[in-house]
This record gives sequence, C-alpha cells and structure tokens, in this order.
Amino acid sequence: MNKTNKFGGVRVSEQKQVTAVNRVAALREQLAQRILVLDGGMGTMIQGYRLQEADYRGERFADWHSDLKGNNDLLVITQPAIIAAIHDAYFEAGADIIETNTFNATPIAMADYDMASLSAEIKLLAARLARASANKWTAQNPAKPRYVAGVLGPTNRTASISPDVNDPAYRNISFDQLVDAYRESTRALVEGGVDIIMIETIFDTLNAKAAVYAVETEFEALGIELPVMISGTITDASGRTLSGQTTEEFYNSLHHARPLSFGLNCALGPDELRQYVAELSRVAECVRRIRSRCRRYGGAYWGMGACRIPQYRWRLLRYHTATHCRHCQGG
Repeated sequence: MNKTNKFGGVRVSEQKQVTAVNRVAALREQLAQRILVLDGGMGTMIQGYRLQEADYRGERFADWHSDLKGNNDLLVITQPAIIAAIHDAYFEAGADIIETNTFNATPIAMADYDMASLSAEIKLLAARLARASANKWTAQNPAKPRYVAGVLGPTNRTASISPDVNDPAYRNISFDQLVDAYRESTRALVEGGVDIIMIETIFDTLNAKAAVYAVETEFEALGIELPVMISGTITDASGRTLSGQTTEEFYNSLHHARPLSFGLNCALGPDELRQYVAELSRVAECVRRIRSRCRRYGGAYWGMGACRIPQYRWRLLRYHTATHCRHCQGG
C-alpha cells in the first residue's frame, strides 16, 4: 500500500522498491564484471524516418496552434511504435542500457511548443516504452539483463549565464524553477520504471546542481533511490564547459552526488576528447564514460567531423577502453 510522505506526495509501493533494489544490485554486479554499452543517439535515429509535420502531430495534436516538427519527445505519444523500434534496434545491436526519449521533455523546454503541461505525461510514457523493450530483451536472454536510463536533459536555459550581453546580471531561469521542473520529471521517470537517472549533456554546472538536488529530494519523497549518471559537455577546444569549468573542476563540483558514472558526451568528437577523458579518468572515483555518437548517411558515418567510418570509430573505442575506460559505459 502506498503511503503519504512528509513532502505531501505518495511513496512508491514496496514491490517497486524491492524491484528497484534488485535491478540496481544486478547492474552493479554487471559493472564489476565487464564494460556495459550505452545506446547511441535518439535524434539521429529519428531523422532516418524522415518524419513530417503531420507525423509529429498525429491525431491528438492535428489542430495544435504551433509547429511541432522537431519535437522528438512528443513522438512517445504520437509515434510510439517508432520509438519502441529504435530501442529494440539498440538492444539488438548489443546495448546494455537504453535512454528514454526525454532529452527535451522538461516543462521548461517543452514551453517552446506551449506543451509544458504535457511534460510529465511524456516522461511517463517514454519510460514505459523503454521499460517494455528492456523487459522483452531481458526475457529473451536473462544472462544479459537490459536496463533503462531516464534522461534529464539540460533544458534550454542557463542559470549561470545571462542571455542578454547588455545585462550580465539578468537570468531567464532561477534555481528553484529548475528544481521544480527536474522534480516533476524525476517523479514521472521513476513511475515509468527506469533503473537509472541520467543527468545529461551538462553545459552549465548550476543547472546540474539543481538537477542533483531535485533528484535527491524526489528520491526521498518517493522512498526510493536509483543510481545517477552524470554526463557533461566540453563545448570547444578550450576544454571547458559553457559555464567555464575544466574537466577536473566540473567533476569536483558534482562528485558529491555519488554518481554511478561520470562522463563526457560527443560534442567534440572522440579524437578531440582524448585528453579530457584522460583527465576525467585521473580524477574520477566512479565509473568513467565516454560517448561517441555518429550519424549514418548513405553508408558513411559522420559525427562532428570525427566519425568518418565504422572502422575508425572502433579503433578509437579500443583506445579509450584500454587506456581510460575500464568497467565503464560507452555508447
């Protein structure tokens, strides 16, 4: 029976708590034995379907007052079969962990489409789609359990930097607003059955701190605790995040969250990321992760000018695995 907690919300059921504990234990056991593979890009896979405005709208949003093409998170409502097929494709390719299609599904980012009120529904449905796929593939091969990471994207606002060059003190988002948005999102992802919360593509550490605080607060409210993965973005050749931190500074700012893994995404491409992965490997006390995503066009692979062909990417992954990423997730 669910019980009300001190936050005024409803704690998850005892059965869900036990299920989560068992999955987390199995995940940590797998990590101790081998490298786990995270899925690749969702957006680039969606591009391959060449969806048009009507495809994004579906029947439910046929008369929506603004354009919806490009709102990939909405597809869990209007084109769930496509999202499920992408999850299945990654599992078939050998992924151990897939991410929910929720990168832009916070109320803050969805406000661009005047759909902030749909954020929780999108997160819930996305988590359920991913969970169903993971359960199916785990049932086919119980010796290789599959997991779901619930994605909390960075939003399209930054708490540390003014969007107005003429007013450096101005902010278009507050810490509390970010916390509220991330708490709602975390709640929906947990309800949908994710195994991990991934705070993804961090360009502003203050945004990430809001996400960490929101996730921990919501875990306490729900009476559950899941592993947290943190993924940052080195934005240019200076080796810093958008808010100005080096790799080591970025890690030190967030290691209090006790993440399951700490990694960098594909912003610069694998060649340029080598030195920053090496730095992260030197300082991090948790699992390290590097992500190298590629897009496929006409048989060739292109990704930020780096991933030209599959063989090239494979050599880079072998290098990072042997040098810096032992027992890490790589996608």
